[in-house]
Parts: sequence; C-alpha cells; structure tokens
Amino acid sequence: MQTLRCASISILSLTLPLALIGAASAQGGPKPEMLVQGVQAGKTMFEPGDTGRGGNGQPVDGIEALSREMLKVHIHAHLALFYKGERVAVPYGIGIVGPFRAENGFVGSGKAIYWLHTHDATGIIHVESPDDRKYTLGNFFNIWGQPLGENEVAGMKGRVRAYVDGKLQFGSPREIVLASHRLITLEVGDPAVPPPVYTFPQGL
Repeated sequence: MQTLRCASISILSLTLPLALIGAASAQGGPKPEMLVQGVQAGKTMFEPGDTGRGGNGQPVDGIEALSREMLKVHIHAHLALFYKGERVAVPYGIGIVGPFRAENGFVGSGKAIYWLHTHDATGIIHVESPDDRKYTLGNFFNIWGQPLGENEVAGMKGRVRAYVDGKLQFGSPREIVLASHRLITLEVGDPAVPPPVYTFPQGL
C-alpha cells in the first residue's frame, strides 16, 4: 500500500486536539473560526471516500488517480455544507482510492490519490496538480460521485444558495473555481444561515 503524504502538512498538525474554535465578534459580525486538521466539522451524513459513481481509480474529467501526489500546483479551498440550516460534514477520503486508513481523523494512505481530494472532514479541499489548470466544484463532486446542481447537493434536495467568500453567487454551483483559500458555502433549503468564515491551519 502506497503511503501518501501532503508535503505542507506537518506531523505535529496531525496530533492537535480535535477542536474547531470560533465565536462571534463583539460587534456582532462573524469572527473567523480556526480550522484544525483531523476535526470533523458538522454532523455525519455521508460515508468516507468516493461513491461507486465517483472516482475509483479511473480518470474523472481528465483528473487522474496516481500513486503519489502531484505538487507543481498545491493550493487549498474550503467547502461548507448546510442542510436546512444544519452543518453537514464533507467526509474524509474523497479522491483517495481505497482501501485507506484514517488515524486521528486524517487519511494518509490509499491505493491512489486524485489531484482533488480531502484528507479529513474539516471541509478542506486539497488541489495538488501537475499543472495550473482551473478546477471547479463540479470536478470535485464528480470525483466524489455525488450530484451537484441548483436544486440538489449530494442528494440533499431543495433550493441551493451558493456563497464564495461570503458573497452570494448566481448560476450553477458546479462552475465555482477552487482557488487558493477560497471559502465556498452551499446551503440547501431553509433556514438560511450566515456563511461561516475560516482561518486555514498554518502551512495550508
């Protein structure tokens, strides 16, 4: 089994306590929450890894699964999911071909790894590419094997509100580009909640 390591992730970061720290500011506006690697952010709704309709080693949208990570371009975006106002966790192991092993909430090994993947359930999407092409949220969901549209997110059905860096977006959420430290929020159904603001872990 090939061991996969993210070059910018320190061993120390994998042993941090499982906590997600955040609070409202004194002015009533959102204060950034600190993402901690290995944390699950939101309730469990999905199994880890890709579905049978997703990436199981074959190329997806021209994105390959290889035995090692490609680090010519190495950036991170964040995806937050809400269903009827409740936070839902983006599972670990998306884009990592099983069997894989999770230790302290972090997947570090598998048979192969796609250029878009999640190591943990924080919602952090790792983009590790051999070139500087643009990847979209639609590409990520295709690797996951889950539907994404204006009225459905991963089987959660209802009107979808998409935010990028706190700003409401129009059109298909599939077209949202995964840019460095971009904060993407998808809310399905009501009630609407303010899109969260996050600080990425040191080194990501």
